[in-house]
Amino acid sequence: MKSPVVVLAMIATAVLFIGCASQPPGPETGAETAVAPPKSRYAVEHDFAPLRPISPEDVVDAVPLPDPILAAGNMSPYVIDGVTYEVLKEYRGYSERGIASWYGAKFTGHETSNGELYDVYQASAAHKSLPIPCFARVTNLDNGKSIVVRVNDRGPFHADRLIDLSYAAAVKLGYMEKGTANVEVEVIDVVGVEDRRDASYGKYRFLQLGAFGSESTAKTLLAELQDLLSAPVFISPVDAGGTRLYRVRIGPVDDKQHLLALQQRLQDSGYEAGQPLP
Repeated sequence: MKSPVVVLAMIATAVLFIGCASQPPGPETGAETAVAPPKSRYAVEHDFAPLRPISPEDVVDAVPLPDPILAAGNMSPYVIDGVTYEVLKEYRGYSERGIASWYGAKFTGHETSNGELYDVYQASAAHKSLPIPCFARVTNLDNGKSIVVRVNDRGPFHADRLIDLSYAAAVKLGYMEKGTANVEVEVIDVVGVEDRRDASYGKYRFLQLGAFGSESTAKTLLAELQDLLSAPVFISPVDAGGTRLYRVRIGPVDDKQHLLALQQRLQDSGYEAGQPLP
């Protein structure tokens, strides 16, 4: 049986989707994961802007980290709608110009190609051939504005588009309302990145169980997990898109076996397995 905290969080998410459905639709970008999911995966057919609008000043650049490049999201070659794509083996120094689109609330809460959850208010991106995850600076060539994004998804699967940015990134670059922009994409070379695409797990040290707008909700989950687990559990606040979130995390863990054991313990107790973090 799931925790009351988890159930409440799921109900809140459902209410958010109902509210967003009344918003005018945004551009239909067609961003999808490496294996095309069934249409029923999404609650609505067309993409749209989120219920809560933000300004460029609210958007924070992604912070480049030496996250390992693993098997998740990096199948190569892969086929979408009969077209074959390949993930770049040599990507350092990558720079390319093309058209950027954006994707929004239709995809919120759904897994990206490497299993992370898409958040319209974070600076992220989908690309057809860059390894996942990696970091890139995207510059709007029409106005000179730029942003650093975390590439963690596949798409856009349109021949005339180079990259799909999150709603927040499009706001930062000043083209959200227009829908597309001419951009330059430059990969940021992060020292210490391990490229091990045959491995499923990297050097993760923490598990994140959720990020809540309510500190009291986070504290309730914290207390539940402290009674359940022997590993340290703590709350890590963060400001995202102008909103304070309270992240509930477990760790640090000792090794892969410890990580897997914690995930299994959580699942056996009715919780989600948690997202591994470096």
